[in-house]
Amino acid sequence: MVAKGLDFTVAEGDYLCILGDNGAGKSTLVKAILSLHEPLSGSLEFTFPRSEIGYLPQRTEVRRDFPSSVWEVVLSGCVNSLSHRLFYGRKDRMNAEANLERMEISDLRKQSFSNLSGGQQQRVLLARALCAAKKVLLLDEPVAGLDSHTSSELYRLIDDLNRDGMTVIMVTHDVHPALNSAGKILHLGRTFFFGLRDEYFKSEVGKRYLEESGHHD
Repeated sequence: MVAKGLDFTVAEGDYLCILGDNGAGKSTLVKAILSLHEPLSGSLEFTFPRSEIGYLPQRTEVRRDFPSSVWEVVLSGCVNSLSHRLFYGRKDRMNAEANLERMEISDLRKQSFSNLSGGQQQRVLLARALCAAKKVLLLDEPVAGLDSHTSSELYRLIDDLNRDGMTVIMVTHDVHPALNSAGKILHLGRTFFFGLRDEYFKSEVGKRYLEESGHHD
């Protein structure tokens, strides 16, 4: 589905959650942000190169069985910095090392990616995304298929990144990050909403989304 009539702004340091039903156009919007689709009308304006967006795709879009080591997967996130160079440089390796530490997986660096648990693989892929992210981290259903404890740990890491200044845009069906972490909400579907989190959950569309998500407080 194509989302229509969108009008929203993401400022530096924001935490934006994109909510909505299946087929509301969330995936189309993600592809437009990544320059994989061009808007049919209107425009997306950026104050920085889109190559500086770090992207964590849905787990269903990622091969979980390739035989690379954790270090190789994380370092591959620096590919946009290569330009005309053939090999990763010292800064690339330092960047990868730093993000292994940020995701608390330095001890896994020599292990095969395919042998890791789902939660560990998500941390590796998030570290890879951070190697590309200069200003913005775009996350598409980052905890899909993970248990509640592993999801909470991943959300904690994302919260820490945002507190450190990283702009976070997260597509999610899970209402918890919208309730607990987001500063702004973009809701796609029959009703469009963009605004502050508290305003969203006071609105009719926000109340309905809470109810449909199983929250009746």
